Amino acid sequence: MRDTPDSADLLAWYDVHARDLPWRVSPADRALGVVPDPYAVWLSEIMLQQTTVAAVRDYFARFMALWPTINDLANADDDRVMGEWAGLGYYARARNLLKCARVVAQGDGFPRTREGLEALPGIGPYTSAAISAIAYDRPETVVDGNVERVMSRVFQVETPLPDSKPELKRLAAILTPTKRPGDYAQAVMDLGATICTPKSPACGICPWNRDCLSRRSGVQSTLPARKPKSAKPTRLGIAYLAQREDGCWLIERRPDTGLLGGMLGWPGADWGETPLEAPPISANWRDPGVEVRHTFTHFHLRLSLRVAVVPNDTDPDPRFFQQIRPSDLPTVMRKAFDVARAFLSH
Repeated sequence: MRDTPDSADLLAWYDVHARDLPWRVSPADRALGVVPDPYAVWLSEIMLQQTTVAAVRDYFARFMALWPTINDLANADDDRVMGEWAGLGYYARARNLLKCARVVAQGDGFPRTREGLEALPGIGPYTSAAISAIAYDRPETVVDGNVERVMSRVFQVETPLPDSKPELKRLAAILTPTKRPGDYAQAVMDLGATICTPKSPACGICPWNRDCLSRRSGVQSTLPARKPKSAKPTRLGIAYLAQREDGCWLIERRPDTGLLGGMLGWPGADWGETPLEAPPISANWRDPGVEVRHTFTHFHLRLSLRVAVVPNDTDPDPRFFQQIRPSDLPTVMRKAFDVARAFLSH
């Protein structure tokens, strides 16, 4: 039993078992001198924040097809980018994506250092470390949820998250090698995603199983420990969906700051404890009798709906009517649209 796991063991495992991801240069290609595209690394890391690999794959492929370079994205129409992002959630990421692209496009490409990267919009400590390591092979310590889980088990850290985060980062830094740090960063994330999983870790095939303290103690499935989560509050809201006789819908652009910032949405009352009726225009509003429910990071939402059909000469100022592609709407707004469309079709 060694004092700590050996990064070489993990890299040998990664060379055989690395996940095939559209934004990744495989270890075999990297050994042949293929260099990762910093733009692809950055785009994938921004998309992967608070989101799963499975959810990101199609979005990443679509973005790269539409905007294959940082300059293409920098010159893209804001509404088109926000529309393509719809459904991926955490919309501040999309706004910062455009801001960052435009800053980088005006300079000499992505900085190579964490400090330079963190000066860009939307890039924090984790993302800067990931880009620096993966794109430029710098020995930065990359710590996401998968890495925290691996470190908590390998070193048997029993302090609950999030209090244990500083210790887990320190331990992860001990293992970060100077040789192939980019591959190592991806390897330890792959280990957490495919073997050292939250439930029923596959310890028998783990390249670090001989050196895992929690496995030796038989407590690997109980780690990482977490503080009990407080119950999410429930907020109430009202959304008004008006379809003009020509098929266009009354829509508004949400403020740039705040939840769903910059996205298209339905006019309505603020989300709180007791939303007040506040119709945006005069119309024969009807209640379809179906409540839309959606869960955000910090609260549950129950959204009552009001639906109406209005004449073509309805003045919506300062809002506007337009044809709607459901895919352009954030998920909660799309749920409301589906209810309203079904209600009006009967």
